[in-house]
Amino acid sequence: MATSSGADEDQPVLRVLTPDATAEEVAALVAVLSALGSDQAPAPKPVPEWSAHHRKVRRTLPHGPGGWRSSGLPQ
Repeated sequence: MATSSGADEDQPVLRVLTPDATAEEVAALVAVLSALGSDQAPAPKPVPEWSAHHRKVRRTLPHGPGGWRSSGLPQ
């Protein structure tokens, strides 16, 4: 049974059958239903900077006279 896309757009997605539903109750229902379904994949978790691989690789420390002092100076 094929339906046209125009007919689907005319039908409401959500219908409230109880006439005494308050606006707050309808808003709560819409919020819960919108939180349940999503077509998008969840966002990837950020990788903490302290465990990044580039932090494990260090340049060699200077050696010789004044090497200790120059190891803390910016290059």
